[in-house]
Amino acid sequence: MYTTSEQLMPLPDLWLPLPADSGIASDILTPQNARLWALVLEARYVPVRVEQNSTGWRVLVPASAFARALREVRLFEQENSNWPPPPPPARPLEENTLSTLSVLLLLAIFHNLTRFGVTLPGHASSDWFDLGNANAASILDGQWWRAVTALTLHADVSHLAGNLAIGGFIAVLLCRELGSGLSWALLLSSGILGNLTNAYFQLPAHRSVGASTAVFGAVGIFAAVSAMRCVHHPNRRGVIPAAAGLALLAALGTEGEHTDLGAHLFGFLWGIGFGIAAEFRLAISGRPGRMVNALLALASALIVIVAWWMAFTAGS
Repeated sequence: MYTTSEQLMPLPDLWLPLPADSGIASDILTPQNARLWALVLEARYVPVRVEQNSTGWRVLVPASAFARALREVRLFEQENSNWPPPPPPARPLEENTLSTLSVLLLLAIFHNLTRFGVTLPGHASSDWFDLGNANAASILDGQWWRAVTALTLHADVSHLAGNLAIGGFIAVLLCRELGSGLSWALLLSSGILGNLTNAYFQLPAHRSVGASTAVFGAVGIFAAVSAMRCVHHPNRRGVIPAAAGLALLAALGTEGEHTDLGAHLFGFLWGIGFGIAAEFRLAISGRPGRMVNALLALASALIVIVAWWMAFTAGS
């Protein structure tokens, strides 16, 4: 018997298309599905081709690997059947804009009291700025209240207007998102801790005033809360709020001859920490009730009052 070389050569493998309904709900294979299946099969070392004809897109595999390819595609689709996850449910906003604007109005009125030299009953005429500025040496010497009082002082009307415009907008959004009491407590805390931290890194003669430390604390809180709500969403959407917060810090927190970059930065960082903690807590128990919000707002106001009382006491 004679044989030829053609008889000794193996027959070419037949390529078969995978059915479009191998794991997807639709019976139509889109270009995105075809490319994704091809990547999955290539990762599993299955030979694959992607073709387009008059009926649409096809993924072809050798007949000898057809069963394995079909199994891999179905497993992949089953494991990713709930992907991408749905966006987080929208949290109902609280209507508390009036109370938030009232706090901002009080800050503006307080600025006028300090600029016109109004004094407290029982105290001689005092320099509010000398008593309340965030002097690094004094803070490190134990006058912690300066980290609070400095937040309520402003160098001039333009300084006040800038903080009210930027901070007011963010504060309104934050209070509607978290509740007024919780928002102001977190905002004040980030401002205080931002000033305290800044004092450790500044020269002893460093002095600063302004609510901008708390304003950038609010930026950090809002960025962290928004990022935490999107942390499980695809395409890393949780990075967007954080990037926006950093961009705002870079754009507004570093400009000006007398800008205190350290205070802005530390306020922003403390705000991020408080924002993460707040969102964890809200995810478990929801927003605090009206009574808790009222107590937090009262505590925040008392901290400011006590701080100024200690400032006048120490200065008398």
